[in-house]
Amino acid sequence: MSRLTNLSKNYNVLPILLALGLAACEPTTAQQPAPARPVLVATVHYQAPVADRSFVGTIRPRIESDLGFRVAGKVSKRLVEVGAHVEAGQALATLDEVDLNLQAEQAEAELSAAKGVLAQAGATETRTKDLRSKGWSTDAQLDQAKAAADEARARLNRAERSVELTKNSLSYATLVADAPGVVTATLIEPGQVVASGQVAIRVARLAEKEVVVAIPETLLTRARSGEARVSMWSEQDKQKQYSAKLRELAPSADPATRTYLAKFSMPDAGNDVQLGMTATLVLSDSAGERVARLPLSSLLDQGSGPSLYVVDSKTGSITLKPVTVKSFERNDVLISDGVAEGADVVALGVQKLDPAEKVRVVSSLSF
Repeated sequence: MSRLTNLSKNYNVLPILLALGLAACEPTTAQQPAPARPVLVATVHYQAPVADRSFVGTIRPRIESDLGFRVAGKVSKRLVEVGAHVEAGQALATLDEVDLNLQAEQAEAELSAAKGVLAQAGATETRTKDLRSKGWSTDAQLDQAKAAADEARARLNRAERSVELTKNSLSYATLVADAPGVVTATLIEPGQVVASGQVAIRVARLAEKEVVVAIPETLLTRARSGEARVSMWSEQDKQKQYSAKLRELAPSADPATRTYLAKFSMPDAGNDVQLGMTATLVLSDSAGERVARLPLSSLLDQGSGPSLYVVDSKTGSITLKPVTVKSFERNDVLISDGVAEGADVVALGVQKLDPAEKVRVVSSLSF
């Protein structure tokens, strides 16, 4: 009986031993690496603590001159049209020169008469001096001859100045440009009688250009001390910007808009910047300190100070770097130092990350 019992126990153990043997013969499975954790990142971009402000402006010339004739007369010809480019000394319009020529001829005739009178008075003065030295003339006659000669000399001098004035008046009959520029307005037509100094043609100089904008009173300090950049609406490359500098600021606000008219010079503007074009002026704070705005959820503080996880996009590794916090806002944090410009930092779930694990960027936030 005991023998049968032992045999039964052996048969029960046998399946267990066979299972253990088969398990020992199976090959060991290799351990698989943990998959990369997907993360959402934000790019670090340093900028002024106060956001830039932009204004719509118009390109205007630095100097725009109203040119007019220096003498009165009837317009004979207008030689330019609006939009024409002119050079210094180029003729713009002319007056009828008939009356001016007559005045010039009259002045020449008076000059000839003055020369004749002076010759006669000079000869009389010479003879009277000779007679007085011989005792054949009186002092009164000599004084009279000298006075007549002096008057003749003065008359000649006046006649010479009159000739010069008539020559100048004749030259003023041609209106010329005093500097290179473009014609922006023509206010005369042939046959029109104009007065001396009346505006005839308006010319804008192209050497210097500026952008004119309206600045609210809250940004006057930034307009005076900040940095200004100008971009043109018409240019395809919106990244191209021109440096600008405040040249003139209105002393009082416009009564309707309550804004101040500001003129910013553009020394780098070329021929592609045309007068009347629409431009965008961007005012930035000139403060040297720059901060980066990041989501508050990207900040991690484990008791050793605020830190950020910086992601290496090539390897997928992450590095915890301490940062300097400038200030906190409702949903954002402003940092001033600790991570480089353009670095990608983890924006969400930083408490669950381990510096030893790999990550995979699935999306990015822009600030």
